Amino acid sequence: MHLPDSSLFRNVPLWAAFFCWVTAQGVKITIDLCHRRPLDLRRFFSTGGMPSAHSATVCGLAMSTGLVCGFDAPQFAIAAVFALITMFDASTVRYAAGQQARVLNEIIAELQTEHRLRGAKLKELLGHTRLEVVAGMTLGIALSTILTAWWTGAFAGA
Repeated sequence: MHLPDSSLFRNVPLWAAFFCWVTAQGVKITIDLCHRRPLDLRRFFSTGGMPSAHSATVCGLAMSTGLVCGFDAPQFAIAAVFALITMFDASTVRYAAGQQARVLNEIIAELQTEHRLRGAKLKELLGHTRLEVVAGMTLGIALSTILTAWWTGAFAGA
């Protein structure tokens, strides 16, 4: 199969980030399947859990950008700052929101039984623990390093 000769298909950092996200989501489904749940493919597009797909994606983007453009390039600085903000948000703001949703769900459950209150259950798995963020970061950096080296032909001389 011949891919169109478009710069989009040659954008290594973009594809490295995409493959990091797909891999992290696949790992997340596998871990869930091994630990406690039946196969739920909807989980592929959900947030939260181990490893952080957000962290894997943005760290994969930053690493690949650094390898392709140079670690002194403005593009790397943009990707690195974006990655840091994303990981901080995932492990603080979104994690806290998930904890609050868990407490609210408990309150709502009690009110439903006592007062016949109706209400939808809030989504609790929103953010990540620091371990989940570090696991995603590690996955993203390692996988994007390998993919970028392969895609740019760095392994050809070896």
